Amino acid sequence: MVIMKKEVVDEIERIVGKERYSTEIADLYVYGFDASIHHKTPDAVVRPATAEQVSEIVKLANRTLTPIVPRGAGTAMCGHTVPLKGGIILDLTAMTKIKEMRVEDLYCVVEPGVIYDTLNAELGKHGFWFPTTPGSAEACTIGGMVATNASGMRAIKYGATRDYVLGLEVVLPTGEIIHTGTRTLKNSSGYQLDRLMVGSEGTLGVITEVTLRFAVKPRASAMTVAAFNSLVDAGRCVSNIIAKPLLPSAIELMDSVTIKAVNKCMNVGLPDCEAICMIEVDGHPAAVEEEMKMVEEISRKSGAFSTEASSDKKKINEWTQARKAILPSLSRYGDEFVSVALADDMSVPISKIPEAVAAFQKIAEENGVIVGTYGHSADGNLHTKMLVEPYSEESWKSGEKAVGQIYDKVLELGGTVTGEHGVSITKAPYMQKERRDSIGAMKAIKKALDPNDIMNPGKIFDWEGSIISHLRYPAFLDRRCGCSSDCEEG
Repeated sequence: MVIMKKEVVDEIERIVGKERYSTEIADLYVYGFDASIHHKTPDAVVRPATAEQVSEIVKLANRTLTPIVPRGAGTAMCGHTVPLKGGIILDLTAMTKIKEMRVEDLYCVVEPGVIYDTLNAELGKHGFWFPTTPGSAEACTIGGMVATNASGMRAIKYGATRDYVLGLEVVLPTGEIIHTGTRTLKNSSGYQLDRLMVGSEGTLGVITEVTLRFAVKPRASAMTVAAFNSLVDAGRCVSNIIAKPLLPSAIELMDSVTIKAVNKCMNVGLPDCEAICMIEVDGHPAAVEEEMKMVEEISRKSGAFSTEASSDKKKINEWTQARKAILPSLSRYGDEFVSVALADDMSVPISKIPEAVAAFQKIAEENGVIVGTYGHSADGNLHTKMLVEPYSEESWKSGEKAVGQIYDKVLELGGTVTGEHGVSITKAPYMQKERRDSIGAMKAIKKALDPNDIMNPGKIFDWEGSIISHLRYPAFLDRRCGCSSDCEEG
């Protein structure tokens, strides 16, 4: 790691004060992680309190050609906030104001560090909600959600973050502060720069304020857990429900690997079978009751050997928490394994789910790896968490080979390599294959807005080589530099 020049550190202190930055090695080390498999230590961590401070820090970074990486809660799964080229981590979690709550106009204005659950608690007081429901709702920030176009289990009915962003305040890589979008529900005024910034993963600017629309909270909800002796039948159930036509608020699919892991860790008594679907409907109480009967009928006709329905909020929350516990639970599937996000959040057309899950099982078997398949299947969004032995190079190589084959199948089926987590490092080679004819246009936009390439450099279309690089597992040899993955020369 190159030590940051004293004059740069002195200028940072002048801008934010002594209490809002650190160059201490312990602080720097922990800020080198997010929720991905990757790690790289930054040179400084800065916690600005205002957009003006962000602007001054970005101007300094641009002037001194210092890389800068915006960061929210660090829940990103693909290395978004890992500072590949060192520089400054810009921690935005101190910017937590809910500036406006305009329920009569269906919008609110918030700073980027506001936590998703905190915002919904405030909206809930007025009978509204921001319904995207990311898995990390209790921790993730609105700014991070915007930067990755995050969504979750209810995207089939309510959409992703992009569908709720009306406008943004953004600090460009030059330090200039701009405002995009409007505070109206309809807008045809010029280029939709706010939509460009959503999902840009910190490569085009720093989001310092978000204007969000919100929705009316449903009066009632209910959930059915349908159990299957075939993962393919479970996948077919999803497309049969949509084709009814019936628009659920969520369908969560879990295979036998994930069921076993969650039951072992949480003792929730999920059915011991090849697959389950957790199917949620919401709306008017009478409609919910009618749709639940339809769900159970379709599930049975699709091959479910049992169904259990409930409108009890406590029971629904228990099932939902079991589904959210998959990621940590998988790391206890076997003593020698850890659960890693490799082929993680692909999306396929809904009707292709049965073919996709069957292919994932076959690919895992052929490569001798364990894959847990689950996801927000109502909108075709699947997750395949892989279990690897972290200190075994052979295990990582087998996993990477399986990843490539999984994504090839996804693209063959007309899908995308990432439905909600974004690209950054872990999806980069596969996204480059998916978007090969538009990579040049993306690079041109990046060059126009960030000519000095200071904003989160080295990610997305600029990544080269294997994704098994800059690993957070120090006993494994990193292919980038041929030494341990905690080496800072990689």
